[in-house]
Amino acid sequence: MMAVRSSRLAGFGHSVPERRVESSEIEFALGLEPGWIEQRTGIRYRHWAVEGETLSGLAAGAGDMALDDAGVDRADVALTLLATSTPDHLLPPSAPLLAHRLGLRNCGAIDLAGACSGFLYALTLADGFVRTQGRPVLVVAANILSRRINPAERASSVLFADAAGAVVLTPSTDPDAGLRGVDLIADGSGYDLISIAAGGSNQPFGPGIGAEDCLMTMRDGREVFSRAVDMMTTSSVRALGQAGFAPQDITRFVPHQANKRIFSAVCDKVGILPAKTVSTIADYGNSSAATIPLSLSIANRARRFDGDDRILLAAAGAGMTGGAVVVAF
Repeated sequence: MMAVRSSRLAGFGHSVPERRVESSEIEFALGLEPGWIEQRTGIRYRHWAVEGETLSGLAAGAGDMALDDAGVDRADVALTLLATSTPDHLLPPSAPLLAHRLGLRNCGAIDLAGACSGFLYALTLADGFVRTQGRPVLVVAANILSRRINPAERASSVLFADAAGAVVLTPSTDPDAGLRGVDLIADGSGYDLISIAAGGSNQPFGPGIGAEDCLMTMRDGREVFSRAVDMMTTSSVRALGQAGFAPQDITRFVPHQANKRIFSAVCDKVGILPAKTVSTIADYGNSSAATIPLSLSIANRARRFDGDDRILLAAAGAGMTGGAVVVAF
């Protein structure tokens, strides 16, 4: 029996709806000047689901690609973790349906609600499971945020997109591979900065609940920006220290694609060269938890990760929750 010393990121996948929406379409609807969105966010395009497309279907596309890329036997996958803020239904969770769609018959499955940081939390939990159980885990992050956007609210309608990304973690005997540094952080004082008011037990559906109460709102975009930069910077420095790496040791920085100005500021504060940043925001927008695994998959297709790679992942989002992870290959 193999002595498991770490987990290894063995497969990557991503999926987006076919419909691509240009920023100019949203600018026209909101009465904004041409180029306004790209200038402030870095977003030119985003993908939005059409009627009939489901969260579990989008997630399955990314999961299927990651499983094939990893080359694992689907009968060996022991756990599926789905990080999402937009499940198919409030109940039941979507992960069991996702596992069923992927033919994972000997597999546990559960949803995780961590907003934009959900993938990093799921990745950390998956790493612990692989280390203790010695079996592969599928981690998928997926969102259909276009159905939670208030088209009249500029702060959120210009940003959010639909996408899915996935990774497969497998057991490894190499103690120097896998998650070398992890720092997770939360600050509930910013709990209501980004929210969907209705639908939870605190404000259930019923009389007096309007359609706008079921859509996303961003109360203070400048405050979100400032807190996100601070959280991602703090966690990145801590994770690098835990891994024993300096910023110059990082070969690729894969941040949450919230806003190009946010991750540019984090690069500057942490000391990572901008050229090392994997940026997908121009073509895919902000799909919350899905942006990091989507970016990993796209980067891996452009140049496959190898033993020389040391990557830094960082995110911050609603809650406020955040974190950073250093991964070695």
